[in-house]
Amino acid sequence: MQNKRNTGGSKALRVLTVIIGALMILVGMLSASGDMDKILEGIGVGGGLLSFAKTMEKLPVWNNTTLALVGLLLIGGVLNGIDVKKRDNAALNSKLIRRPVQRLYLVFLAPTFAAFCLGFLYPFVKGIFLSFCRFKTTSKWTWVGFDNYVSAFNDPSFLHAFWYTAIFAVTSLILINVLSFAVAYALTRGIRGTNIFRTVFFMPNLIGGIVLGYIWQILLNGILANFGKTLTYSGTYGFWGLVILMNWQQIGYMMIIYIAGIQNIPGELIEAAKIDGATNRQLLRHVTIPMVMPSITICTFLTLTNSFKLFDQNLALTAGEPSNSSQMLALNIYETFYTRTGWEGAGQAKAVVFFIIVAVIAMLQNRLTRSKEVQQ
Repeated sequence: MQNKRNTGGSKALRVLTVIIGALMILVGMLSASGDMDKILEGIGVGGGLLSFAKTMEKLPVWNNTTLALVGLLLIGGVLNGIDVKKRDNAALNSKLIRRPVQRLYLVFLAPTFAAFCLGFLYPFVKGIFLSFCRFKTTSKWTWVGFDNYVSAFNDPSFLHAFWYTAIFAVTSLILINVLSFAVAYALTRGIRGTNIFRTVFFMPNLIGGIVLGYIWQILLNGILANFGKTLTYSGTYGFWGLVILMNWQQIGYMMIIYIAGIQNIPGELIEAAKIDGATNRQLLRHVTIPMVMPSITICTFLTLTNSFKLFDQNLALTAGEPSNSSQMLALNIYETFYTRTGWEGAGQAKAVVFFIIVAVIAMLQNRLTRSKEVQQ
């Protein structure tokens, strides 16, 4: 009976410690950003809690960051204690040796996790919150509900950018993966100079998007000048210019992944297929392609997400001209937020919609291709 009471008391203590740790993290992050009092006022909280929030925000940023780190250490200590308690008693000796090292992992994890929370997680959550607000600066906002989303979907330029990006992503997905697989297949046939070809094909991926955009702008405009046209003559010219640029940059990177997949095919499987009379075409269709499906999953995922997220190349190559007809989603969101007065909230709403679209499409693509993978 006494043991049950002790167990129940320790569980309650652990739960209380986790709650306190979570509150310390939340208060520390919000106080460091200076938004805690505004959020409390926005949801109608006042009195002593509001005064406490304003007092916390007057403290130096490092004090609030330390508070969040202490909260993280509290939660980590509880979780570590639960993990240690659940270990098998048979491994007690080795556990006693490793325990000091195991407890030190929080010392190394805490700064990285805190940086992740402050630099990524908090801005992401706050961005979602601001998509429901009207604001000029992130510290001065007014709740407007779904008005920003209505404005975003009623914006013709956003809808055009979405379909323009979707068509571009599908085109790039097909061309990049077909061509990179073809190059990888050719370079695994034992031809001379394979390593040189691999290096040459991979090098464009090392060039930054802005630089790449300006290089191809000069090249393509020089060719089109012979016909009295430029990349900004119409959205169609800009579209195919972006397709060429994207293919030139990405084919070499995807080629490396496909080469690794092809070289991972067991030689015995290929020899058995040849003994059974399989032609090169049958070998490619029924052996090579099914066995490299993991590589196809990776490459299609990277190609699809990179195509949807394309920004710097679009900015450098066409800047959305003429009249935003070659503007892709990322550039449209950027220009909505930074160049259209009063549209900051709508730009943030577009960014949230953009994230949802890319996440859903990527997950569906990943699930579709993974279902066709062959277990080796």
